[in-house]
This record gives sequence, C-alpha cells and structure tokens, in this order.
Amino acid sequence: MTSMTSPGLTVDRPRARGRPAPALTEGRKSTTAVVVMWVMVVVPFAALAAAVPVAWGWGLSPLDVLIAMTGYVIAGLGVTVGFHRYLTHGSFKTGRPLRVALAVAGSLSVEGPVIGWVADHRRHHAFADREGDPHSPWRFGHSVRGLAKGMVFAHVGWMFNRDFTNRARFAKDLLADPAIRRVDRWFPVLARVSLLTPPAAGLLITGTWTGAATAFFWGTLVRIALLHHVTWSINSVCHVFGDRPLTTRDRATNFWPLAILSFGESWHNGHHADPTCARHGMLPGQIDPSARVIRWLEKLGWAHAVRWPTQARIAGRRRETDHDPVRESIA
Repeated sequence: MTSMTSPGLTVDRPRARGRPAPALTEGRKSTTAVVVMWVMVVVPFAALAAAVPVAWGWGLSPLDVLIAMTGYVIAGLGVTVGFHRYLTHGSFKTGRPLRVALAVAGSLSVEGPVIGWVADHRRHHAFADREGDPHSPWRFGHSVRGLAKGMVFAHVGWMFNRDFTNRARFAKDLLADPAIRRVDRWFPVLARVSLLTPPAAGLLITGTWTGAATAFFWGTLVRIALLHHVTWSINSVCHVFGDRPLTTRDRATNFWPLAILSFGESWHNGHHADPTCARHGMLPGQIDPSARVIRWLEKLGWAHAVRWPTQARIAGRRRETDHDPVRESIA
C-alpha cells in the first residue's frame, strides 16, 4: 500500500510474508462516471433543500407521500438488509431468489453497483478509522477544522475519489456468483427504474402530467436524496457523535436520532463491536427495523443461520468505564 499518511489516521501496513498484499484499489473512474455522480448528488440534494418551501405552498399529496415512502422502504431495506447485513457481512443465509431480490432492491437506492458497494464497505471494516479506510472522518486530524473537513469527506467527498476499491480483494465471493454479477451489470437499468417508476405511477394513478411531476419530485428526487444522506451519515456522523457503550477498535458510535430513518443502521457502535451480527441495536430500547425484517424472514423460512446477539457476547464487549478518548480528543 503506497499512500501518504493522513494526520488523523494510524498506519497499518501489511507485513511482508513472501507475497505482497493485494492492492486496495483497482482502475480509475471515468470522467463521465464522475460527472454522473455529481449530478446524482447535487440534483436530489437541491430537491431535498426545496422540499420544505414547496410542500408549504404546493405539490405534496397523500399519493406523493405513499409513493415516496414505498420507494424509500424498499430501497432502504435493500441496502440495510441486503447489501449490508447479508451480502457484506453474511449475517444470515438464504436461497438464490431472495439473494437476487435483495441485491435488486438495494440497487434501487442508486448508491452504486452491488459488488462495488460491498467491496467499499468491507474495506471500511478492514481499516476502520485507519489508513486505508475509504471514508473515515478522522483522516485530517482531531482539530475542529480537521474534523469538519473530514466529516464532509466521509459524508460525500470520498465518493469522488477516482480509484475503485479492489473488488477481487474485498468481494471475491460476489464476483464468483453469476447472479450477483448480473445484478451488478444491470445497475444502470435498475437506477433508471428507480428514477422513472414514481412519475410513471403518478401518471397512471392520477391520469395527469402534474401527478407525474409531483411524484417525480417527491418519489424520486427527495426520496433518493433523503436515503443517500441518511446512508452517508452513518459514515460521517456515526463515527464522531453519539455513544460508545461497546468496545471497538475504531471510533464508531450509536446515534439514536437516525435509528428509524436508517432502519437501525445508526446503532453503528453495536455493529462495529460485532460486525456479522444481524441486529445492530443490541441494547434495550435500541429500535432496529432491519433486524425485525430479518426476524420475519427467518419465521417465514426464507432466512436461516441468522447470527443473533447473545447476552454473553454483548457483556464481553461492554466498556468497563465511561472514559472515552474519542470525545476527549475533540473536547
């Protein structure tokens, strides 16, 4: 690994043992890909910023709410249950039909092709808050200015890095799965489906172009922007602000205000304490909708070998004192 050491991250270079470790990255993003990414970040964000004044005066109907919420739940659970807990961490096992369905649902979030998403996240866990982590908010140091810069980078800036995470190193199992490779290749088509289904539904149900336009605004732009920023907040907010009741090797935190919108992903300290666990909200009162969905799948017989937390494992990860060097470093 050859990269400059960032002031906020510790160095963890692999030891030489005959053969060098595979590279962290592979290939470069094209200019077109970067431009498309800018559009997908800026346009939905602008729509989200305009949502409140637009809703105040015009344009939000119960149908728009229903379309937006339906899309948000399907794509959001596709990311949390499918991309993250299942495909990245193997928190449960399932058959091929549900495996493909979860990969398709996650792709509707328009957060990138499934194999690249998984590779990025596995790399994050391999180097969490150390050199090699693709999106640590601590990479520019612990000062207020450095942390502010780091949070912007962790939230969205890291995605404009021109290097792809090495999929052969971090997602070899998915590359070997023909069905998942097919979903990965079809990402551009699935992204278009995610963009165009809301206005199509609005047009069919209302029979008017106005219905199509408002459904596109709320069901496509605002829905995608909200889901993106909630997902990105796990990378930024949930490595800086919140509680750390469980011991981890990094700075992952629990941030309760995002628990519902993130479907339980904001119990990030719990997740990093036990990454393969199907439930991130391990402690009393921690609402985890994704874990509830996995439980339903298990009861239906569609999921098995689910890795649920045990009291012994939770107790073994409890912090012994209230001393938190992370909070002290930015105090």
